[in-house]
Amino acid sequence: MGERGQEAVAAIRAVFDRVTADGLVPESVAGATDEQVEAFAAAQGVRVVPETVREVLHLIGVRKGLWQAGSSLGVDAVGGDAKRYAQATLSRDGGAIQDADGLLVLVMHQAYEFHVIDGADLGNLDPPVWLITEGEPADPVWRSVTHWFDSISPDVSAYRSRLELLVKLGKRMPSWAQHLRPGDTG
Repeated sequence: MGERGQEAVAAIRAVFDRVTADGLVPESVAGATDEQVEAFAAAQGVRVVPETVREVLHLIGVRKGLWQAGSSLGVDAVGGDAKRYAQATLSRDGGAIQDADGLLVLVMHQAYEFHVIDGADLGNLDPPVWLITEGEPADPVWRSVTHWFDSISPDVSAYRSRLELLVKLGKRMPSWAQHLRPGDTG
């Protein structure tokens, strides 16, 4: 990996480090091995995984913690079915994706919204990430995987504020509270 690749991977790690420094329990996430990343790609019929995607999966690819709560993300959560659903949505609603057959799905939200990389961009180190949403043409919302990872990172302070309010109201602890470091809340 060249200097540019190291910088992009370092940027992914910096996002992760910022979120854990903000109070996410590092053990609430688990990363994938290279073999698991390769199996994830193979399940979608993809041979090349951009280095930045590989780094994201190395950090949160097995257990994602608060990243994209309510959505499927990770090597065991997103596979061939997610790709078929994304392709069906794309074929119905259009967009400027050049290689739909080769696209790689990163996130699936209830089979109507997908974060994907155009198959034509898989050889790029830090390619754009597209949003495919049912009823709308595909859109390259994020200029790079690095930008995407930063924008989908959990807002730990917002979770902390919600938890503080729930505690003040005497509500029971939500399941997502386990992802926050003790002492970081009310």
